[in-house]
Amino acid sequence: MIPLPLARIAEITSGALGGMADPRAVVRGPVVIDSRAVEPGSLFVAIKGERVDGHDFAAQAVEAGAVAVLAARAVDAPAVIVGDTVTALAGLATAVCAELPATTVIGITGSAGKTTTKDLLARLTARIGPTVAPVGSFNNEIGHPLTVLKADEDTRYLVLELSAREVGHIAHLTRIAPPRIGVVLNVGTAHLGVFGGKEEIARAKGELVEALPADGVAVLNVDDPLVAAMAGRTRARVTWYGRASGADIRAENVTVDGRGRASFTLRTPSGAAPVGLRLYGEHAVENALAAAAAAYELGLPVATIAEELSEAEPRSRWRMEVTDREDGVTVINDAYNANPDSMRAAFGALDALAGDRRRFAIIAALRELGEEGPALNEELGRLAGGAGLVGLFVVGPDAAPVLAGAEAAVRGADAPAASTGPTSHGEASHAGISPIGASPIGASRDAGGPPGAGEPPGTGSAARLSPVVAFGDAPAAGPRGVTRVSHAADAAQAGAELSALLAPGDVVLIKGPRAAGLERVAAALLGGDRR
Repeated sequence: MIPLPLARIAEITSGALGGMADPRAVVRGPVVIDSRAVEPGSLFVAIKGERVDGHDFAAQAVEAGAVAVLAARAVDAPAVIVGDTVTALAGLATAVCAELPATTVIGITGSAGKTTTKDLLARLTARIGPTVAPVGSFNNEIGHPLTVLKADEDTRYLVLELSAREVGHIAHLTRIAPPRIGVVLNVGTAHLGVFGGKEEIARAKGELVEALPADGVAVLNVDDPLVAAMAGRTRARVTWYGRASGADIRAENVTVDGRGRASFTLRTPSGAAPVGLRLYGEHAVENALAAAAAAYELGLPVATIAEELSEAEPRSRWRMEVTDREDGVTVINDAYNANPDSMRAAFGALDALAGDRRRFAIIAALRELGEEGPALNEELGRLAGGAGLVGLFVVGPDAAPVLAGAEAAVRGADAPAASTGPTSHGEASHAGISPIGASPIGASRDAGGPPGAGEPPGTGSAARLSPVVAFGDAPAAGPRGVTRVSHAADAAQAGAELSALLAPGDVVLIKGPRAAGLERVAAALLGGDRR
């Protein structure tokens, strides 16, 4: 952050100094919302959440070295008192960004892949100048300004994610840090219920390219029709990326190795170079192309871009983290979040990585899908049921549509069109199917069964729902035969039951909405390694 005296911060935020704050005291950063992250010279922003009120930690923050607290009420510490701390935080970031004319702001949005693309692009820009990018997914009205406030006079590139829960959100974020390059990845089904349709999602995502100046660059995915249509919404020059032959930056000759990592030829207007990704899943190709297109616009040679993409490791946690245990069990931890599109990509990665090894998956029902939620969750179940799994665990509430779809796929009622792996038709040993509500083979339970045994899915509390369907004679019934589809009340139950079934060489996919907390399953399977 650029150094600012408290008097200037009060002026920017229309605040008043309180708590015997010295107007000449200088904040040098970082600006934080967690008192545990305070360093000498910090500004602590007190935000009142649903469960925790940051104002209660004001004195603790100052004792740890904060110069002052940005607060919405008087606190027992030097403070700048404002009407709303989130609004004031945005105003402060806007003013700081305006003082950095030499910094190029690059915004990235899309329904899926923002964080991976941001990580790749930040690595590329770091080759040509000091770069600031968010940690993880700091991409909303709080995380976005916090990231902007990390920039200072030495920062040349500010690589930002922009997310939206409503139309207008991305426009607000672009006013805080006006972008010169805007990257739009895709328009998918994430938050479909919030927006009401993909067209509204596209309307929101397109606010990024609308904010670009005439001498800016819009980096658009030519393979996504809703993204391609955004070319008519910007004054900026358009650079196309994708797999289509007409893309300026494109991937040719894509192959995937036995670990699910893609290689391709990166083709640009000035030449080509080979790329071998260390990221897992073929869907990472699109993220790499988007980062490459933005970097190419910044003047990086294609050979340099290819080299950096080939050396990049996963940087943000719980996104396609692949870990091999000592016993040969492979855990794919993709538990950060999920939507229908990212679920398909994850099962595709599982198929490529697992090969002929036994496959298990722990998933949870998708959220924020509106009226289409039940149908999309049933489709998810069909996808999982046709992915050649030995065992599928569906965690948490609202699991009934997922379970119904999985059962239908395994019974052979209908093969899922979106399935990325071999179906289990003909391999599921239908004679061993147990009725819904019965204990699956190998399940650990007391002699009398748990409370709620025999209840159909969706009845009673989530904690009382029992595992659902069993297929085959034992969990080891062949590398592609589904032997059990189960419901688990929570991540702990799913992890415990799965652990009892795993054998050396098995592969486990863990994927679900952030609220499901499935990263705890990965931590348990990896001996507490939360990474």
